[in-house]
Amino acid sequence: MEIYELVIEIKLLERRLTLYEEKYGVLSDDFYAALMSGKLADYDGYDETRADFSRWKGIYETWQRRKSAYREQMEGRELAKVLRVQPAY
Repeated sequence: MEIYELVIEIKLLERRLTLYEEKYGVLSDDFYAALMSGKLADYDGYDETRADFSRWKGIYETWQRRKSAYREQMEGRELAKVLRVQPAY
């Protein structure tokens, strides 16, 4: 995946994360840490919450992978050679 494609996907994923953050009132980093440490097990009995948490977790993990791929591709590269500059008409 090209760097610019990673940026587009990262931003799309961030928009989706924002919807869950606004709905549940916490940032995704805090949600993920609590989920992975088992602190949200009380919510397993609620179908909608369980489904939301599963989707939120998946989106967050995909976002993390894309951010990691972006950082790897940017490592050692000059920003000026990566920028996609569109000519003004």
